[in-house]
Amino acid sequence: MAAKSRVDALRAAGRSIIDFTIGEPDFPTPPHIVTAGINALKAGHTRYTGSAGTPALRAAIAEKLARENGLTYAPDHIVVGNGAKHIIYNAFAATLNDGDEVIIPTPYWVSYPDMVAINGGTSVIVPCDASTGFKLTPEALEKSITARTRWLILNTPNNPTGAVYSETELRALCEVLVRYPQVWLMTDEIYEHFLYAGARHISPLQVAPTLACRTLVVNGVSKAYAMTGWRIGYGAGPRSLTNAIALLISQSTTCPNAMSQTAAVIALTGPQDCVKEASDLFAARRDHMGSLLNDIPGIDCMMPDGAFYVFPSVAGLVGKATPQGTVLKSDVDVMTFFLEEAGVATIDGSSYGQSSYIRMSFATSTEQITLGCRQISAAVSQLTKQ
Repeated sequence: MAAKSRVDALRAAGRSIIDFTIGEPDFPTPPHIVTAGINALKAGHTRYTGSAGTPALRAAIAEKLARENGLTYAPDHIVVGNGAKHIIYNAFAATLNDGDEVIIPTPYWVSYPDMVAINGGTSVIVPCDASTGFKLTPEALEKSITARTRWLILNTPNNPTGAVYSETELRALCEVLVRYPQVWLMTDEIYEHFLYAGARHISPLQVAPTLACRTLVVNGVSKAYAMTGWRIGYGAGPRSLTNAIALLISQSTTCPNAMSQTAAVIALTGPQDCVKEASDLFAARRDHMGSLLNDIPGIDCMMPDGAFYVFPSVAGLVGKATPQGTVLKSDVDVMTFFLEEAGVATIDGSSYGQSSYIRMSFATSTEQITLGCRQISAAVSQLTKQ
């Protein structure tokens, strides 16, 4: 969001900026969902709801989890929040005491460590590099567990890398967790519908159902249905945890907004063609952006298996000098160079715990992808060796 604010400020100053920073679809919410929201307002769905969400939405979520993920949850084991982030934050608020540890593999979504810190916890950052496909290994997980470990966060498909854990990889991680009953699993599955090149989304509980008593499944409608601004996310897990989250919601934001909950019911239970169409569109954009970036000397782009980001290495540009004589010393410098010289906004990999990389969203038009990569290529061609 800070990067988006920077882009907005530059545009207000008259600069033409191509924005590859923000993680939201560039197309509108499908019409049938918008209509449901409008009808909800007309029907008077403008009042408080229960803090855990409406019965209709919790039932729709339970049905979705059974239909798409093979997971069985009663509605009273589900809590709805103002976005998936809201659920994650309140889960930490409900469970972390000062000094409790949360294992976070890199590269990670930027909000995880801050949410842990705000709630008194300590993030245990586990480096996962390109050699493992940016995925946590069971050996690295086991080495990171201590008596203070409270949670492991798994984000699959991953933001920012697009890495997707296979059934075999998840099974091996869950076998470790089985041996440590004090460790809970938080599985962030918000990008589950955006998969490429034959990748398949699997929820950890599909391979290790015995962990259900200490797992929180986090998801939402923001990405799959282009509903980022509607602010509806949810968590499914043990009733003791979802009740605690609902209690915190009741004393902070009171409840999710009523109109969006009604629309979310239609999103989850109505036609799903829009989700498949979005995934196919992103697949074409992924291929296009990855190909263009790999044609630029000094940039190495591993093709993502999921989500809607690429996470190319810019290590080949670090150490080079700009036409003004400034040496690019880090991925942050490369990000700044792209913004100032190419007019293209990206996000540095260091913000995700992985230096020498940048994150670029392909949730934008093919025309913008083509133009942005062309401008990056022209800017990179001006760099010189030191």
